[in-house]
Amino acid sequence: MMKTTTALLIALAVLTISTGCNSSQNTPFEIIPDMDHQQKWKAQMENPFFSDRRAMRKPVEGTVAQGKLFADDSYHLGVVEGKFIGRNPEKINKELLVYGQRKFNTYCSPCHGQTGDGKGIVAQRSLWQVGNMLDPRIKEYPDGEIYSVASEGRRTMNGYRNQIGDRERWAIVAYVRALQRASSAPVADVPAQLLPSLH
Repeated sequence: MMKTTTALLIALAVLTISTGCNSSQNTPFEIIPDMDHQQKWKAQMENPFFSDRRAMRKPVEGTVAQGKLFADDSYHLGVVEGKFIGRNPEKINKELLVYGQRKFNTYCSPCHGQTGDGKGIVAQRSLWQVGNMLDPRIKEYPDGEIYSVASEGRRTMNGYRNQIGDRERWAIVAYVRALQRASSAPVADVPAQLLPSLH
């Protein structure tokens, strides 16, 4: 019984393999022919179906790619009706600032430095000038603009939209604001128990 089963399995394997090979000029038997002969159009091909004869088509107007629908564009883009939003939509607390610090030190500090002064290790070895986040001009930016720069980039800086999520970028904005505040805070802002450490 065992020998018969083995012989049948071997015969079946040989038959399966041989049907896949075609040593003659005849068309092989195709079980599902439309898998081999699909009507499809590759990039840059001409397609006579359309009046402009282009196979490559723009997405239908109003369609949104899967996973790209954002219920709150102001949160995702930092912009409302063409203007940067003024305030960070995230609740500012210690947890968010610590999270923002971690992300800032990972993604931003190589160029901007850990204090945000634009003197990171990359900036010291490059030919272009890195933005100083402590500059009064940048302090005047609305939160949405800092978020937008982190997302889309500006001038020689690349955007980080694909590397850093929305909440992470807002956390970075919150931490940048903390760095800016720390750089020009009056002594009166320092808790009394920490005053001796300033001298």
